[in-house]
Amino acid sequence: MKTVTLYTDGACSGNPGPGGWGAILEYQGHELELSGGEQSTTNNRMELTAVIQGLKRLKEPCVVELYSDSKYVIDALEKGWAVNWQRRGWVKGDKKPALNPDLWQELLDLAKIHDLRCHWVKGHAQNPKNERCDALAVAQWKKLK
Repeated sequence: MKTVTLYTDGACSGNPGPGGWGAILEYQGHELELSGGEQSTTNNRMELTAVIQGLKRLKEPCVVELYSDSKYVIDALEKGWAVNWQRRGWVKGDKKPALNPDLWQELLDLAKIHDLRCHWVKGHAQNPKNERCDALAVAQWKKLK
């Protein structure tokens, strides 16, 4: 399988409010920047959307080195929280409904196709790719404001 690197970030002005997402796919020295936004959304929805949109661009199963500053996304994938929410009918361990089940379902489906390896990076900490994804996401929500 090919190995690709995916950097992602989401941003929102207000929560909910106009939001944007940014992603960078890297493969063998080539980069593809992706971004988009929604008029009324949340930061977590944009974080999830960035990962989903990056994975959807892949044309075949790949090893994906995912870098995100979202603990919500990384922990839910790495620690199996999202899979457990799905098993329980989108209910968390505290019996409260899991948020964003539509996006989590889509992400879990994509994660079955690829070998997803999650890496948390500290946001706004001089990681050039993370900062670029943030800039892409912010530019998108600013268009919607």
